Amino acid sequence: MNKIIKGDQVIVIAGKDKGKQGQVVRVLGDKVIVEGVNVVKRHQKPNPMRGVEGGIINKEMPLAISNVAIFNPETKKADRVGIKLIEGEGKVKRVRVFKSNGAEVPANRGA
Repeated sequence: MNKIIKGDQVIVIAGKDKGKQGQVVRVLGDKVIVEGVNVVKRHQKPNPMRGVEGGIINKEMPLAISNVAIFNPETKKADRVGIKLIEGEGKVKRVRVFKSNGAEVPANRGA
């Protein structure tokens, strides 16, 4: 189980965008793409077959997963994530919890 997943609210803790917050759009192994963070300008060639216009576009680039921390809404600060095992109905369930207060990280699978 990954400690940071798609849809999590994170805060950047290192780099040029330190302090910015955003939602994880995509997880790429040991990198994440965060909405509105690490935006760069890229030159794009037009592709009429796909209906893509050419020009200079703004693009979100991946950040190292070590440079982001999950945002804890209770403490309003960055936090670390741990895994807790919960037994019930003959199954063992793995749940993500905040290290600071032990509260369960809200599931946001709809994102």
